[in-house]
Amino acid sequence: MQAKGSNPPDGGYGWVVVVSAFMVMGLTAAVLKTFGLFFVEIQQHFGELASTTSWITSVTIAIFHLGAPVASSLCVRYTHRAVVITGGLLAFSGMALGFLGLNMIWMYATTGFLQGLGISFSWTPAVSIVSHYFSKKRALANAIASAGECAFAVTFGPFFQWLISGYGWKGALLIIGGIQLNICVCGVLMRPLASSCLVEGSRSEVEAPPGNGVPRTDKEDESPVIHKTFNWMLVRRPEFVLYAIFGILAAMSFFIPPLFLVPLSYSLGIDESWTASLLSILAMVDLAGRLLCGWYANLHVTKMVHLLTMTIALISTSLMLLPLANNYLSLAIFTGFYGFFFGTTVAVHITVLADVVGMSDFDSALGLFMLIRSTGGFVGPALAGLIVDVAGDYRAGFYMAGATLVLSAGFLVTLDQFQQRKERRSQRKTKPETLP
Repeated sequence: MQAKGSNPPDGGYGWVVVVSAFMVMGLTAAVLKTFGLFFVEIQQHFGELASTTSWITSVTIAIFHLGAPVASSLCVRYTHRAVVITGGLLAFSGMALGFLGLNMIWMYATTGFLQGLGISFSWTPAVSIVSHYFSKKRALANAIASAGECAFAVTFGPFFQWLISGYGWKGALLIIGGIQLNICVCGVLMRPLASSCLVEGSRSEVEAPPGNGVPRTDKEDESPVIHKTFNWMLVRRPEFVLYAIFGILAAMSFFIPPLFLVPLSYSLGIDESWTASLLSILAMVDLAGRLLCGWYANLHVTKMVHLLTMTIALISTSLMLLPLANNYLSLAIFTGFYGFFFGTTVAVHITVLADVVGMSDFDSALGLFMLIRSTGGFVGPALAGLIVDVAGDYRAGFYMAGATLVLSAGFLVTLDQFQQRKERRSQRKTKPETLP
């Protein structure tokens, strides 16, 4: 937790935190992204419809988002380190209990609820602490940390396929749960900033008296940090509400392609071994997109919200074109376009959130944003599964995802217009004061 008035290290041990967050992203989001490999196996085992089976992913995504404000509150009250370790234990429990595979309700409760809560308690503080350790290099640091998701997914696709072939889908879940215990190790490495920042922030406030010229006491300086609470009032800020609506619509779309890419390839008659490679291609171009966009964003050439709007428009276009694929080569090409532009979006959307609310409210904003966005993550895959069942074609899910993203881009444009008008009003109010 960063104290108010202290400067982020912007390097040093912060890079250890970035590497730890990189690992956490790989052991949480990458597992969720490649869970589509289990979709057909679980569907066939229980003999359920696509819409019924897709609720496993819907529950995981929903709890991942719903648990975010709880995770953020615990980070404020305790430390990011403690919350990440707890998340690692929950993620392991979800996969280990899912190994029993009793029925669909059991799968919803284990690989759905527990796994989702574990991902939330690991992912949320990992993202938050990186933003606290960096300021000038925040976009680059966030991009590198988030790249862990696709770096791991490159190998997780064929690795999970090999596990399923050798140990069955149940045995694969147990092994993956054991691997996720490494989240706890990453959590241990996330050294809290609280102690050093309290001293540094307190010292800086004492040395720099407020406007009335009277120095503050140590007790007054430490009070806002020690008694920091979760800020629920962010929902009253129009700019945050606009960004949250964008998040809902984006979440409805983002989790659909990884879920239905594997079934779509099967419906085209593509061999299982080639299908797994599609997930690896998706992960590799995703990684390239994140790193390239993080580097570009760090140059501060383009306004962050403008960059995000452009990437969303490009993702929606690629999703509309992906269903046109009719063989492995064309499917791989369109998958590559989607993956690259998705990576560019993930690289900057957290940085845009920090720009919208400021770092003083970032922990609360991240938790609230994930909570509000959960409705999209919960409804999206299930709605897409229903559309697929009605249409009898997995392509319908991709069309839905693309159309929803087009709508989400409209709210980003509205957000940018609102911020510009707010800045112009502020300039008009301050302009007369500068006149002699």
